[in-house]
Amino acid sequence: MYDITDQVLKQFKERMRLGDEEDDNLKRILSASNKDLVRLCGNYDINTDESFKELVFERSRYVYNDALEYFNHNFLNQINSLAIDKALESIDLDGDEDAAI
Repeated sequence: MYDITDQVLKQFKERMRLGDEEDDNLKRILSASNKDLVRLCGNYDINTDESFKELVFERSRYVYNDALEYFNHNFLNQINSLAIDKALESIDLDGDEDAAI
């Protein structure tokens, strides 16, 4: 579930302007960021959801630059928005089905 593909790693390295010498470390950072944000926001797929991927990249950037303690505060709106969207997806709207009858 938290495996980081080579494509995602390449996109992150391009964004951060990093070379190939840190691939293992970057994969660990990306994987940990993905796992933490899935816990906070819901089960998003980094390979298919661009908003979630952007948030994973931002958290990873903070980790890479030893500034993780600032991430949650600075990105609270985005974290909450994704969490609310995921929660709304899971609500069973039985009441709406009855209204259509």
